[in-house]
Amino acid sequence: MTLIVALATALASPPTLADNDQDRARAAVLAGKVLPLKTLLERLEREHPGQVLEVELEQDDGRWIYEIKLLQPGGRLVKLEVDAASGAVLQRKERGRKPDARP
Repeated sequence: MTLIVALATALASPPTLADNDQDRARAAVLAGKVLPLKTLLERLEREHPGQVLEVELEQDDGRWIYEIKLLQPGGRLVKLEVDAASGAVLQRKERGRKPDARP
């Protein structure tokens, strides 16, 4: 199931989810299965700076994954797949380039 958090603009209000999705996401955070989005984004900013355009939280084979789209300096569009529990970047894709898989 996909939980979608769409950020309208960089200056928009905090992300929102549909009630059911928000409840599932909150339960996963409270159970320690998922890092809070704010915490995750603060960690990612150090190595992957950019404006957050979109965030999706989905569960894939029992594993929670954040998919994050960033607009980086120079206009590069980057999509990160991040382990929602540990914050580890699993995959990085840039528009027009081959994916840079990471363990």
